[in-house]
Amino acid sequence: MTTESPENVLFVVMDTVRKDRLTPYGYDRPTTPNLATFAEEATVFEEAVAPAPWTLPVHASLFTGMYPSRHGADQENPYLEGVTTLAETLSAAGYDTACYSSNAWITPYTHLTDGFDDQDNFFEVMPGEFLSGPLARAWKAMNDNEALRAVADKLVSLGNTAHEYFAGGGSADSKTPAVIDRTKAFIEESEKSFAFINLMDAHLPYHPPEEFAAEFAPGVDSTDVCQNSKEYNSGAREIDADEWADIRGLYDAEIAHIDDQLGRLFDWLKAEGRWDDTMVVVCADHGELHGEHDLYGHEFCLYDPLVNVPLMVKHPELDADRREDQVELLDLYHTVLDALDVDGGTPASSGGDVVALDRTRSLVSDSYREFAGVDDDTDAAGRDPGKRGGGEYAFIEYSRPVVELNQLEEKAADAGLTIPSDSRFYSRMRAARRTDAKYVRIDRIADEAYRLDDDPGETENVAGEGDPSIEDVDETLADFESAIGGAWTDALDDDVDDDTVDEMDDEAQERLRDLGYLE
Repeated sequence: MTTESPENVLFVVMDTVRKDRLTPYGYDRPTTPNLATFAEEATVFEEAVAPAPWTLPVHASLFTGMYPSRHGADQENPYLEGVTTLAETLSAAGYDTACYSSNAWITPYTHLTDGFDDQDNFFEVMPGEFLSGPLARAWKAMNDNEALRAVADKLVSLGNTAHEYFAGGGSADSKTPAVIDRTKAFIEESEKSFAFINLMDAHLPYHPPEEFAAEFAPGVDSTDVCQNSKEYNSGAREIDADEWADIRGLYDAEIAHIDDQLGRLFDWLKAEGRWDDTMVVVCADHGELHGEHDLYGHEFCLYDPLVNVPLMVKHPELDADRREDQVELLDLYHTVLDALDVDGGTPASSGGDVVALDRTRSLVSDSYREFAGVDDDTDAAGRDPGKRGGGEYAFIEYSRPVVELNQLEEKAADAGLTIPSDSRFYSRMRAARRTDAKYVRIDRIADEAYRLDDDPGETENVAGEGDPSIEDVDETLADFESAIGGAWTDALDDDVDDDTVDEMDDEAQERLRDLGYLE
């Protein structure tokens, strides 16, 4: 790069992409040749950790610099409110900001797009009136009433179900080319820009474009394989080794399509002379399980294929190299502020909590992860409980996934099965992770702990066996939990029924009738 400080940031999230399926991370199939080329001039992080295993809380953390327990956005409360976002801070500093995605969570109704000057969601089943009209207001009202949240959850479930339905049969075309085109148009019209994009191809269901399916899943009919993870997780559907191979082939094809489109964007930036003055971040928000630990998808656990994610950053202060020290996706909030020389820390006009630039959390800072001197008063003073452990640790949080739990129960009931209440499916989880060890605290089943250095596949649970490294991680997790208000020890009610719809106003009930939830 020819400039010492980039004037622009391109932030790419490859939704649901596993690290071990990418060429720069040693995958033996050529899924990502363009990312392999990109990696030659970027820093490739081997040990990047997501703060949660699914989209909404991870993006909320990326946009706020806060752990999920602080920003509070999850399926039980799917709104990012009372905070100042990265986009709001950068817009106030004079940057043009845009967010383009096809993910149903990254929309105005969750407030994840607050502060972006331009935003568009290419999710084909949720038109603008859903995101900002009477239905969104009805959903908001229901979420504000705890008794009605189960009904509100179904509105999100509707989007997931409709997406699966309309994407079925291989009939859905990827929205990624449209996202790339919109991003190019935005960058072309901007002088100083922050462009954030989320690419959804690798999220279920997998119906890749024909040319990529032919290479990575030849002869596989995407309509014949299991495309609903809840069917498998509930026990209603079995998947044999051949079908898993077909599923993984389709997944690889989807990733290859993402890579192809990123190559198109990167080539355009170079041709337009914008590559050198643009910091480029490429990561995944979480990964995916394809039968490991008898699970499918990215719910109900905190195993490494979900939370140890790919991360590559191109910036003049970072060498074209590989790094094996542990970093957190949370740190990217500070990295962007630092790269653009914006301090942050000033609440938006609407007020709310805000995180100021902390260079000990910026990947481009010489003082990165120098957390020396942190004590028990850190959260009260600095509001960063993640500094416990002196920079060696990453922390992951997972509240109960209400929408997925509803769907899981429905699939089980259809098959005449019952999901045990004392199972991982109803559990909340928190984890502390070092590069050599991980401890997972779980509120309904036994805790899990793994020596990642000796057992990277997390096959042997060594919780309670006296391993010194595991005990250190357990103690650090306890410190983190204490700083954020204590461990989850109160089991949530199993009941996720919607018996109180009568409390809704007429407009909300009418909208639910339109969707078929009420008669």
